[in-house]
Amino acid sequence: MLIGDVARRSGVSARMLRHYESLGLVRPTGRSEAGYREYSSEDIRRIFHIESLRSLGLSLREVGRALDDPGFTPSELVDDLIRQTRERIARETELLTRLVRIDAAEPADWEDVLRIVELLQALGSESAGKRQRAALSSVTEAPLPVEALVEAVLSETDTNVAGALRWALARSGDDGLALLAEGLGSPVAEVRERAVQSIAEIPYGAATALLRDALMNPDIVVRRCAALALGTRGGADAVPTLVDMIVEGVNDTDAADALSALASDPVLADRIATGLVDRLAQSAVQPSARRRLTQALADIPGPTASRALADLSHDDDRAVALTATYILGLRGDAR
Repeated sequence: MLIGDVARRSGVSARMLRHYESLGLVRPTGRSEAGYREYSSEDIRRIFHIESLRSLGLSLREVGRALDDPGFTPSELVDDLIRQTRERIARETELLTRLVRIDAAEPADWEDVLRIVELLQALGSESAGKRQRAALSSVTEAPLPVEALVEAVLSETDTNVAGALRWALARSGDDGLALLAEGLGSPVAEVRERAVQSIAEIPYGAATALLRDALMNPDIVVRRCAALALGTRGGADAVPTLVDMIVEGVNDTDAADALSALASDPVLADRIATGLVDRLAQSAVQPSARRRLTQALADIPGPTASRALADLSHDDDRAVALTATYILGLRGDAR
């Protein structure tokens, strides 16, 4: 078969076939009477082998070794190709992500593009100060795509930078809530905590709904953070978790403050007082927890809390009795 026929049938150009020949990769085994190259079926099979190995990313030099060196083993080279390919995909994915984010920011001109690129680079800086300035600038200068802010806040370990990122997210509306909701399901505990903290700072009804859902999250840290946030938003369904926090002594002061805020509603005040009293009556509750529960009753208005405090002023635990008596005096309910 002449070179032109081989080129048409194999898809390899005549120029490339001549290049293969110059490198010694494949040589036509015959010549026509007119002196033209003639390729045998074995030559054509070798051409297809060359193209197959090139499709895996092998260089022509590596292809030659693979075909001609009996001692050449593929395992190490294939492992290296896998590594190189993964690195290339990671670079391309990073570039694609950056381009999509720039496009999402709808830049008006190249100055906008440059500002957005600068902020995106700053968000990925090793300097906490640069990351924090980028988060703050994203609100006042070039707005960053919410995807970039969410990714940054879910991975941020510096407290100050995380606070700036949550602030920026809260001012970007509720566009990031879907991504933050995905963060609540992350297998990484730190990511789940950052997600719920970020949701807690977004002042919209959709964020409140997510926080209610988070009360059922398997992660207790997520549930506690959601309950504290809901307490400031009038979320009555947070009461059981807040009472549990007081019993367990975890952020109990914040939990008591949240219960106090909820108790501004007279109906909720009675429900909260009842919940605290019920826990006080449980025999398994430790003395220290009973004292915290008693203290929590101090800021719960209404007759249910007052009656409970009056009973507790005669409690067998002297510390509980003294605390209840003191609170009754402050409330003007001393008996």
